[in-house]
Amino acid sequence: MTDRRTFLSASAVVAATPVLAVASPADAAGMPAGRPAGLPKQAPDRELKALLQEIDPHRVETIVRRLAGFGTRHTLSSQDDPVRGVGAARDWIYEQFQAYAATSGGRMTVELQSYIQPPASRIPEPTRITNVVATLRGTGEPGRIYVVTGHYDSRASDVMDATSDAPGADDDASGVAAVLEVARVMATREVQATVIFAAVAGEEQGLYGSDHLAQQLKGAGADVQAMFSNDIVGTGNSHDGTAADPRTVRLFVEGVPTAETPAQTSTRQSVGGENDGASRQLGRFVQDVAANPQTGMDVRVVWRRDRYLRGSDHISFLLRGYPAARFTEPRENFAHEHQNVRVENGVQYGDLVEFCDFRYIARVARVNAAALWSLAQAPGTPKGVVIDTTQLTNATTLRWQPSTAPDIEGYEVLWRETTAAQWERVLVVGNVTTTTVDVSKDNVFFGVRAVDRDGHRSPVAAPVPG
Repeated sequence: MTDRRTFLSASAVVAATPVLAVASPADAAGMPAGRPAGLPKQAPDRELKALLQEIDPHRVETIVRRLAGFGTRHTLSSQDDPVRGVGAARDWIYEQFQAYAATSGGRMTVELQSYIQPPASRIPEPTRITNVVATLRGTGEPGRIYVVTGHYDSRASDVMDATSDAPGADDDASGVAAVLEVARVMATREVQATVIFAAVAGEEQGLYGSDHLAQQLKGAGADVQAMFSNDIVGTGNSHDGTAADPRTVRLFVEGVPTAETPAQTSTRQSVGGENDGASRQLGRFVQDVAANPQTGMDVRVVWRRDRYLRGSDHISFLLRGYPAARFTEPRENFAHEHQNVRVENGVQYGDLVEFCDFRYIARVARVNAAALWSLAQAPGTPKGVVIDTTQLTNATTLRWQPSTAPDIEGYEVLWRETTAAQWERVLVVGNVTTTTVDVSKDNVFFGVRAVDRDGHRSPVAAPVPG
């Protein structure tokens, strides 16, 4: 078996080179009769293990209870009442981020990102929408960005009811708590790429806060390589009599890209690739680095943009062409979402703190932390990956742009059967920008990922014909 740290020094035609795999050895030109289930997962490094241990369920509980204690956080509720309403919640979140930033050695900055939303759907009059944004600047490649959000607004049964109690413990104080706790433990550490932690507003009224954040980044030409929304991550117990599932979190990832152009559609239809968009690769990456004993969680990737009739803040980023995904609990109880607090026919309705599992939220935070740390410490996803289609051949030639990572070690080529969900073969090709593999591109899907000197691996980039 090829050593994972041994790289070739130049571009070459690779024919009988050993290939890393899970199952029995196979010739590089074909697949074994017993197809492997996937490649070995990336093990967390020492610093990531220490970081994950610092995530504290008690701190998570404090955050959820504090946010629920503002009574309502409806977008149209008071913005200047110091104890009740969306403004009080905004100011409290800002204070928490500021406290974390004070431990960062100047690497983390915090801002209130505000704009006035004109009258629109579910916004009857001009309304100030404010995101609370903490940016942990990367020390190696600060222009490469990863974003994680939870939305701090809440709602009652009537989406326009800005006065009734709407504690929003699960939807979405749980997501904000996960984001805050990851921000706290990462603030004290240096990361190679920039990570943006955001508590966004206006989600329940129509994704207004995340839309503004995504557009600001797009307008600035930001290189956002991944975004995660944490929305309804409060418990693995649906409280409806079904078996609890406290060790699973769902991750929704789209197939056909939301922002796909007509030309890209034509290419996809001709060569396949419905399961190889950037968001699908992000889902595979999260399973690779964050489903392990250190997080205590299994990541159930769902190949959909979101649940039926629902949508979260990751969609704002998908609309701008950014890879994005949504974390949510394994089985929702709809009596606890978007409901006035009441007891009806012996059933307790309302999004109450008592239905949250703070240890579960902490484990979801660990999944987020493992994903963000692994992304920010690894090289960026390879860019400009092309599969040569200029001539008919049973070999496959791939090309890509060189990484800008200061500690790049080299690249790996991966492939799998067209019917396989996970990558099955990986070939170390060295610090090169082109290679030829004696495997037919007609029979499998290919990808390329970058590796740094410490063994951190990027998400995989699928090639386009060229």
